[in-house]
Amino acid sequence: MKNLALWGIGIAGAALALATSSSARSQTLVERGNYLVNAVMACGNCHSPKGPDGLPVVGKELSGGGLVFATPGFTVAGANITPARETGIGAWSDDDIKRALTEGIRPAQARLPGVKLAAAMPIAQYRAITARDLNAVVAYLRTIPAIHNEVQAPVYKREPVYARYPGADKPYIEQELRNEVTRGQYLATIAHCMTCHTTMVGGVLDYANSFGKGGRVFGPATDKGFPESWTGSTSKNVTSDKEAGIGSWSDAELKQAITQGIDRDGHALSFPMGFFWYRRMSDQDVNAIVAWLRTLPPLK
Repeated sequence: MKNLALWGIGIAGAALALATSSSARSQTLVERGNYLVNAVMACGNCHSPKGPDGLPVVGKELSGGGLVFATPGFTVAGANITPARETGIGAWSDDDIKRALTEGIRPAQARLPGVKLAAAMPIAQYRAITARDLNAVVAYLRTIPAIHNEVQAPVYKREPVYARYPGADKPYIEQELRNEVTRGQYLATIAHCMTCHTTMVGGVLDYANSFGKGGRVFGPATDKGFPESWTGSTSKNVTSDKEAGIGSWSDAELKQAITQGIDRDGHALSFPMGFFWYRRMSDQDVNAIVAWLRTLPPLK
């Protein structure tokens, strides 16, 4: 935790602090995008190179290669999503970026043009992102420094499968987010919380039967960029079950886990929990996520 504090806000800077403290509608698109990318969506968790301590390397944020996911279906590295034209997304149009985020389709300018992105990207969840928030993410990505960083080409062994995510078949409407529980559901969706907190069956997330049940294991020996201490970590049950899940946790304990990476017993949570990014979320948004978590049916 000491290292997290020393690393600080990094590329987010004062603009992120402003974005975090102000309401979504009062933010400019770039401010909103900054908040989404660097807090809620925790994009740097996969897309930023990491040092030996597992933290993003300062000055190389979002330039890719930090994590390599080796699965039976694919081996891919987190892509360079800076505006670098040759190694990043600088040559992509706004529509190209939006299509990649919500449909998983690479543009003609990309390596492997037209080939779908690996399911390591939460495409099914990003289909829920509001039109304004999608515009905001693109606007912000246009403003970050272009960093030339060549990331290894992806290898696909079979067609990517995006498991259907509950409630994310179409974009949310801004007016819907005035309801706290609905906003919490939306934020947890684009923060892809259940990508980790759902059991995987046959290489595909089983949202239909184990949504929030946890039990997914991370960091196999074939993956790169996972610190040794993270290898073999297992996601927690975050349903409302009082024994297996978080039903007996207080709101304060849940908020501490989300934003500080510390469970109710004082134990440090491990990767890939994105608390390093989630700690930058506004209290209002964290409260909304907690309110939504309370509605999850109990599963053991």
